[in-house]
Amino acid sequence: MAEFSYPFSKKNDSGGRETVSQLDWQDMAKMWGGDRVDFQLTNNSYQSGALPFSTRVINGRTVELKPGAAWVGGFYYKSDAALTVEVEANPTENPRRDTVVVRVDLMKGSANIVLVKGQPSKAPIAPQPQRVPGQRWEMVLHEVLVPAKDGAITVTACAPYDMPAPVAAPWNATPTAQHLPAGTFVYDLDSNSNDGQYEAFKGRDGYVITRHLGKPKTYTPQIVNTGKLPSGILYRGIWRWIAPGTVFFSVDIDNTSNTDIKQSGSGPLGFTLPVNPTPDIGQAFSGSMLNAGYEGSMPNYVDLKGMSYIGNRTNVVKILYPNEKHVHEGLDHLLIIPRRSSIIFSGTYATAN
Repeated sequence: MAEFSYPFSKKNDSGGRETVSQLDWQDMAKMWGGDRVDFQLTNNSYQSGALPFSTRVINGRTVELKPGAAWVGGFYYKSDAALTVEVEANPTENPRRDTVVVRVDLMKGSANIVLVKGQPSKAPIAPQPQRVPGQRWEMVLHEVLVPAKDGAITVTACAPYDMPAPVAAPWNATPTAQHLPAGTFVYDLDSNSNDGQYEAFKGRDGYVITRHLGKPKTYTPQIVNTGKLPSGILYRGIWRWIAPGTVFFSVDIDNTSNTDIKQSGSGPLGFTLPVNPTPDIGQAFSGSMLNAGYEGSMPNYVDLKGMSYIGNRTNVVKILYPNEKHVHEGLDHLLIIPRRSSIIFSGTYATAN
């Protein structure tokens, strides 16, 4: 029989069967979730001694572990009382790293906490967990540094813990998240098509969008610090969240008119971003001017720089360009966008939220 499937109510000629062996169970059950301690991290902070499997060192060589439970290699393990493991002496000239693991031993038919001894070395590496279906499957709870010449051991917790499962909302993801535990990812599916699809995270810093999903969002950038603008200007902009507090954007402002756009008022010409940049630090932006007709006494291709200075609480980026006469003069404020020319800016920046 080339095909097998289980568990069904009875065995049949199509490969279905009702009995499930120990190995069959592991093959099936380890697909339900990755190895982890059965304890959800939903608080903003924890005391290490309050967590399952937390440790203390007794008599210099004994590691005591508090009770805990875990899902390991498709099997459930639980201890309801404190357990201890003994760390072997290390009289050598080099330190050693051991691990404390939950080991599922299918030949033995049980899961238990054991200490796995490493090898002394000038730069010791902890033993990697065994993950062999049908034989042994381990999940590391702690690393133990065993110094040379039987120095005092140090235990470092490194167990993976459970977290709230991600959820989806057809809309109203923000108020939905208010009623969910910390550590939850929320997906806004935008089922009413009035915004966009995105992933968000409710954590220690509150509710933050982590990334947009699907197509980029569009927006209409504006030119600032000008007088009356001529008709015939095309404003194009796209953007998306790519990480918490981080936006990718691109703007293309095309002056198709026969009138130069000139600076008016204080400051250079500028353009607007889709989301306010953080005022906590200055940020630079890169762009270009395309001016094929050499209009406005400007070159045909101009390197532009944008600046959002520290303390800026608006969405405006000021535009600068190289001094036309002297390289040593550096950058000047951009005071004109010539007729039949366009400016393009794109990149990533840190936002204010």
